[in-house]
Amino acid sequence: MNNKYWLMSIFSAAVLVLGACGNDEESSEGTSDEDTEITVVAQTPPMTDVVEIVGEVIEEPYTVELVEVADNIQYNQAVSNDEADASFAQHEPFMEQFNTENDADLVAMEEIYNAIVGFYSPVYDSIDELEDGAEVAIPSDATNEARALMILDDAGIITLPDGVTFEASVDDIEENPKNLEFTHVDLLNLSASYEDGIPLVFNYPTYIEPLGLTPEDAVLLEEDEDNTFALRVVAREGNADSDKIQALNEAFTSQEVYDFLNELADKSHLEPAFEPEGE
Repeated sequence: MNNKYWLMSIFSAAVLVLGACGNDEESSEGTSDEDTEITVVAQTPPMTDVVEIVGEVIEEPYTVELVEVADNIQYNQAVSNDEADASFAQHEPFMEQFNTENDADLVAMEEIYNAIVGFYSPVYDSIDELEDGAEVAIPSDATNEARALMILDDAGIITLPDGVTFEASVDDIEENPKNLEFTHVDLLNLSASYEDGIPLVFNYPTYIEPLGLTPEDAVLLEEDEDNTFALRVVAREGNADSDKIQALNEAFTSQEVYDFLNELADKSHLEPAFEPEGE
C-alpha cells in the first residue's frame, strides 16, 4: 500500500486526541478547529510520552493529536506531504539527510533532549577488550553511521580524516589498527544484532532499554556537549512560523516537559537540551 494512503488511514482510525476537545464553531478569536488542531507524528517512548505531555499543557485554543508510526521514514513523509503539522522523532542531521534525498523543506525547531548513544557489547566488559578483527554493528543510515564512526574516532579506535564529521562513512576510515569489520544494520534492528552476539553494537537508549540495558552498561559513550544530535521538533518551512507551531514549541519547552525529562535522566540518560522559560 502507498505510504501516503497508509498514513492517512492511521490518521482517521488510530489518532490519539490529546488535550481539551474544541467545539465545532470558531473560537471567539475567529480561529477554526482545523486551525487549532496540531498533528504530531512520533515513534516510540519517551518521544510519544513527551507529545502526550505537550497535549496536556499546550495553551488554548490549541489541541494536539499524536500519531504513532513504526519506522524512521513515515514521520518525515507525513510532515513533508502535509499530512501532519510536525514530528518529534529525530535530530537535525537526520532531517537534513531526508531533505537532501527527497528535495524536502523540513525545518528543525526546538532542541528538546539529547539521547546519549554509545556502543554495547554482549562479549566485552570494557572497550579495552576489543579484539582484532571484531565485528562492529553500526547504523545503515548515513547520519547515524557517521555518528557511530565519530565516537570510535574520538576514542582513538579508528582514525577519520580531519574535517570529516557528519558525512563520514566506513570508506573514509584512514586507520583501522584492529582491523574491525563493520556491518551496516537498520537502526531498529541493532538490538537484535546485540542479541545475536555481535561483539560491538551501536545503539540508542530507547532501543536498547527493552533488553534491560541502559547507557551505564555501554562500553563506550558519546560526548556531545553541543547537543548536535538533540531530538527536535520538526515542521515544514511553510508553517514553521505559524501561530500553531509557535504554540507547539512553547509547550515542548514547558516546565512540565523539562521536569519529565529530568526524571528520566538518571535512568535513561536523556538530557534536556533547553531551559524552560523563566529559568
